[in-house]
Amino acid sequence: MSGRIKILPENLANKIAAGEVVQRPESVVKELLENSIDAEAKNIELIIKQAGKSLIQVCDDGIGMTEEDAILCIQKHATSKISTLSDLEAIRTLGFRGEALSSIAAVSQLEIRTQTAQQEIGTLIRIEKEGEIIKEKVSVNKGTCVSVKNLFYNTPARRKFLKSDATELKHIIDTFNRIALAHPEINFKFYNNDSLVNDYKSGTLEERIAQIFADNMLDALIPVREKTEYLSLHGYIGKPSIFRKSKGEQYLYLNKRFVFNKHINHAVFTAFENILEKGDYPFFVLFMEIDPSKVDVNIHPSKLEVKFDDEKDVYNFVLAVIKKSIGSHDLVPSMTFSGNENSEEKLSFNAFTPVAKNDFSDRPIFSKSLESKRERISDEDIELVFGNLATNVIRKQQSNFIPEFIESETQQEYKLEKKTTADDEEPSFIIQLHNKYILSQIKSGLMIIDQHVAHERILYEKALSRLETDIPFSQQLLFPITIQFDPASYEILKELNSHLHRLGFQLKFSSRYYITIEGVPEDIKSGSEERILKEFIEEFKTNQLEKKLEEKDNIAKSYSCKTAIKAGDKLSESEMRLLIDQLFATSMPYVCPHGRPIVIKISLEEFDRRFGRT
Repeated sequence: MSGRIKILPENLANKIAAGEVVQRPESVVKELLENSIDAEAKNIELIIKQAGKSLIQVCDDGIGMTEEDAILCIQKHATSKISTLSDLEAIRTLGFRGEALSSIAAVSQLEIRTQTAQQEIGTLIRIEKEGEIIKEKVSVNKGTCVSVKNLFYNTPARRKFLKSDATELKHIIDTFNRIALAHPEINFKFYNNDSLVNDYKSGTLEERIAQIFADNMLDALIPVREKTEYLSLHGYIGKPSIFRKSKGEQYLYLNKRFVFNKHINHAVFTAFENILEKGDYPFFVLFMEIDPSKVDVNIHPSKLEVKFDDEKDVYNFVLAVIKKSIGSHDLVPSMTFSGNENSEEKLSFNAFTPVAKNDFSDRPIFSKSLESKRERISDEDIELVFGNLATNVIRKQQSNFIPEFIESETQQEYKLEKKTTADDEEPSFIIQLHNKYILSQIKSGLMIIDQHVAHERILYEKALSRLETDIPFSQQLLFPITIQFDPASYEILKELNSHLHRLGFQLKFSSRYYITIEGVPEDIKSGSEERILKEFIEEFKTNQLEKKLEEKDNIAKSYSCKTAIKAGDKLSESEMRLLIDQLFATSMPYVCPHGRPIVIKISLEEFDRRFGRT
């Protein structure tokens, strides 16, 4: 009986291997555009017909190839980009595996026209059938023009599984834009069925962002920039008002190569904390520079996945830098009335409001006398004025990578702005609307704050800091309160007792599921101790069951939710001002711990428009 294992014929092996590199027309576009960039092109044109199924052509004015190189470039694992093992360990080009052109040639009719600057006449290489190479001398422009015709003509099963022309074209456009975004110094043109679709002129990254997305896109973005010896990050992140319900607008580049990395995406998502609602995806264009030897891009032929030497350090760096960028910009959403003749007019977020770094002047301003008076108020005075509001917000340090407190910088800038602007502008009025919202005048118009969720944010950050620092402060009850709980609640409270002690609760556990409250945190109003402890444990159990929160986060969220002032609680002017001060001293004054918005503003221009003044 003859052996069953056979070596595959070369033409069949090539077709199978090509499937890894050439998955659809977009794969061809990506490989050819990257080759043009590696060839130092200043102008690149992409021409597509029938969504790339009948023609994909990429022409550039790069360094070109000699006849010898042109013949070699279509051989398997032939490349000009690496030659030794050490080159492979520090990849600096987009292509390097030497698989792209040979894989494309195995599943299409390929034609290459190329000429170097030194040559007087160029070379044409054509592969009509497998293994049959036609070469000619032709007159062509300096650079290289690669034409890929009838993709998958010899692998009908692969062609059958291509999606509709509209879907395949969308993939091509996405890839074209991703590559153009990474190389704003290059002119890019894109023709679809003889029509010019995109014409991106060379310029800055900011100009390229405007070309690809929208003229006013930069107004909806926050700049990011941090440079260290090991790792650098720069680019832009979108404001919360341009969050999307779908993936696809996260652009991450590693050494100018577009990549996917779940860890880095997660770091960006985490930096936005609860601003992101479930199902939201932030917009970002981020460029990371790292020593090529510290990262592996050779995981898959598509080169879209990467692996870092130290994933944890990179994750913490990205998280800290994004948090710092968010913390140094005022992200209070601006509301505007939108609609047209055919639709009902409604209030919606205006994403395109430019925000300068460290400009927190568009917040309530109090008079100079009040300012200086407020700075002398002690913690004890605050307790007398407003016993149920937090007296201090201590923030955790975000990461070892960023030496300064990210939030404290924001807080200092805010206080500085208030001092410098108080002399120039009239003090803000402040009123309570239906014992639910606080309205205050700001430079641009009107600010509206939801008092319950604002206090919730303050208490949440205070609770987290106490759980971390273990410096309990408790108000002793003159008359301890004894409550009987159900067995499940009793056991959970017993388990959480060490954490609750850090918050300021002093609980004594007795038989038959009785608990005596001997002391409580200073944020809890006298007379509400029993209600808050009962509501806290119910909220904790609900979160544990439905939201699967980490224990300390669940404690802080449950405590802040049930201890915060409620809608309907009347506040004095001093209490409202204290609430605003403490809200803007937190790390995330825009959303409560559950993701609900805390504060919005409506501009004076919007009021003028509504009243016909414009």
